Amino acid sequence: MALDDPEIRADARALQAYAEGAKGVAEALSARHTPRVLALAYHMLGDRVEAEDVAQEAMMRLWKIAPDWEDGRARISTWLYRVTANLCTDRLRKRGRQVPLEAAGEPPDPTPGAEAQMAAKDRAAALKAALARLPESQRLAVSLRHLEERGNPEIAEIMQLSVEAVESLIARGKRGLRAALEDRAESLSYRDDPI
Repeated sequence: MALDDPEIRADARALQAYAEGAKGVAEALSARHTPRVLALAYHMLGDRVEAEDVAQEAMMRLWKIAPDWEDGRARISTWLYRVTANLCTDRLRKRGRQVPLEAAGEPPDPTPGAEAQMAAKDRAAALKAALARLPESQRLAVSLRHLEERGNPEIAEIMQLSVEAVESLIARGKRGLRAALEDRAESLSYRDDPI
């Protein structure tokens, strides 16, 4: 684990400063980490409002543990992803089922043409539906790897698994996505890989 990265060290110093009462530090850390936490929660839950609740809860937990944070033990981002994943898992279990596609709103697509926007929405909706059908652990691993662009070692740390187990989950998840999207691959303009 490369915890000597200047960005990681800056996060740890900022969290320590927050714990010591420094002003403005929470805003900076929130601005840096909340969008990533929110994106992961949205990928897991498929509901923007629920994802915002989870992101807020994850950040609140970070502030609560700030005085006890042990610098050098973990990345703040990794800790936040783990907490977010756990909060999402709790919500999914309380639901007792996976998210219906209709409940998930699509984020606006910045591409210019109407046809391109419709095609992108169709692909996103199909991917979201296929992702929602994956087992929870595969969905989390695939989301972290391909949607959040995290490396396998960090995912392994977040999921508390070996790197090999993460690689296996990602491979099985991608196979599941391919199978789910196979019939629509051409109409959705997926050529080789849905992700």
